[in-house]
Amino acid sequence: MAEPENRRPLASRDTRWAARITRWLAGTGITPNQISIAGIGAALLAGGCFWLAGEAQGRAIWLILGAAFCQLRLLCNLFDGMVAIEAGRASPDGGFWNEFPDRVADLLILMGVAMGVGQPALGWAAVSFAFLTAYVRQLGIGCGAGADFAGPMAKQHRMALVTGAALLSLAEPLWGGQGDILRAALWIIAIGAALTALRRATRLVSKLRAGV
Repeated sequence: MAEPENRRPLASRDTRWAARITRWLAGTGITPNQISIAGIGAALLAGGCFWLAGEAQGRAIWLILGAAFCQLRLLCNLFDGMVAIEAGRASPDGGFWNEFPDRVADLLILMGVAMGVGQPALGWAAVSFAFLTAYVRQLGIGCGAGADFAGPMAKQHRMALVTGAALLSLAEPLWGGQGDILRAALWIIAIGAALTALRRATRLVSKLRAGV
């Protein structure tokens, strides 16, 4: 997994429930990399649910399930790192499994939302800028300036927005809408991620020029 100094700061790591679950996972045969792979599975299910939510029949249940699987994906992302670092079970290939599943998850979830609302081009834009934010963060590490997790549309913000938009979409029948809120969420993610990548790039260049 990622080195502690380059880990995303998360308040949830310091909670008692997270510590208890981490201890339980550490006592099983489950590895951090397997948890990361499970996160891909959760993202696949989330994306599939959002895609199916584009159909009128059963839309509410698909939206609820999609939101739930988004949160499960975030939990997998939390516990793979905690089991690796806090429980001391990191592996030599952990760095790969720390990053690769996140990008796959972005692709599956955002494109699932996009296909559900009939906006694949908008989905690809959101995915591309989400990838760019991660690239600039990793570029900072490669340049020796460390990881920059600044927003406004970092990973946790994207997933929170998708989850919230999915739940708010349950109220769309009240005004005869379908997909308006999720479509707006994709626009916010695409624009916000583009601004995030630009902000991180600017901060990185400033650090490098300052000799940090």
